[in-house]
Amino acid sequence: MRFSTLVKLLQSGDAALQSSERGADPILSGAASLEQAKADQLSFLEKGNALTIQLKNSSVGAILLPDQRDLIDLARERQIAFAVFTNPRLAFAEALDQLYPRRRPPADIHPTAVLDSQAVVGPGTSVGPRVCIGANSRIGAQCILHPGVVIYDDVIIGDHCELHANAVLHPGCRLGDRCVVNSNAVVGSEGFGFVPTAKGWRKMPQTGQVVLEDAVEIGSGTTVDRPSVGETRIGAGTKIDNLVQIGHGVSTGRGCALASQVGIAGGARLGHGVILGGQVGVANRVVVGDRAMASSKSGIHNDIDAGAVVSGFPAIPNRLWLRCATTFSKLPEMAKTLRELKRETPQ
Repeated sequence: MRFSTLVKLLQSGDAALQSSERGADPILSGAASLEQAKADQLSFLEKGNALTIQLKNSSVGAILLPDQRDLIDLARERQIAFAVFTNPRLAFAEALDQLYPRRRPPADIHPTAVLDSQAVVGPGTSVGPRVCIGANSRIGAQCILHPGVVIYDDVIIGDHCELHANAVLHPGCRLGDRCVVNSNAVVGSEGFGFVPTAKGWRKMPQTGQVVLEDAVEIGSGTTVDRPSVGETRIGAGTKIDNLVQIGHGVSTGRGCALASQVGIAGGARLGHGVILGGQVGVANRVVVGDRAMASSKSGIHNDIDAGAVVSGFPAIPNRLWLRCATTFSKLPEMAKTLRELKRETPQ
């Protein structure tokens, strides 16, 4: 695809401030990072990106740029085809859709798939090899179920959903439209509920369900547990990375983002737009306010106000954590000084 054609296709998503190609109008075979891109590939830069210096030596054939004069001048000087966008990252995401068009599997049911007689599959849905669908489960229209997907009884899936290889949905799960469950994720597994007795642990039956609202994405190897009663609910548009543990009875608001290895204990509640970095832990029944953020490895043991940014273990305001972190390396010297002062102080 020629770069000029691609730029015209992208303008519907994020209008270009200008579309100026200097020198050749390359035919693009694909995309790559700036340092690895070749003369027939596309890349992008964001405003103030630390990779700016690499543009001087890059062999990239075409690039999407922010409205930043030094980058534009450098692209012109090097005769690199470019277009300026208000959000180059978003434009690049759209470009990848154009350069790597997705191949949709045929809308049929593979002969090795096993469907209960009471299961319903909507029109245009693709059911791959060795998929299992239980009784009273309903799959919406235009869904894709990749090989090895297991859907237990009484599961309802909306339209345009995609379940990747070996994903598992346990009984009672409810998925909205446009949800994605990646490989080896488990949704609706039993919550970790046990009652201590004199004879050992007595299992608490987990009779609740998991609800994924519209456009939720679940990463590979992630688990979302169902509760003993009630529901675990993931808000619309929430994106969950690989290897995340969502405990029983957890609820999240809309548009949250949870990075890899986040662990959320039972009953915790996240507001809208919450962002948790990698390996953040959230304690049982903690409430995290709207738009709050926690940096990687934070341990959230108490409620967090809306809009707060926290770090550390236990989590404290990020600015305070940064001040504390600069002191850690000085602690041995400070302790030595304190011991010397004690020796010098008359008893």
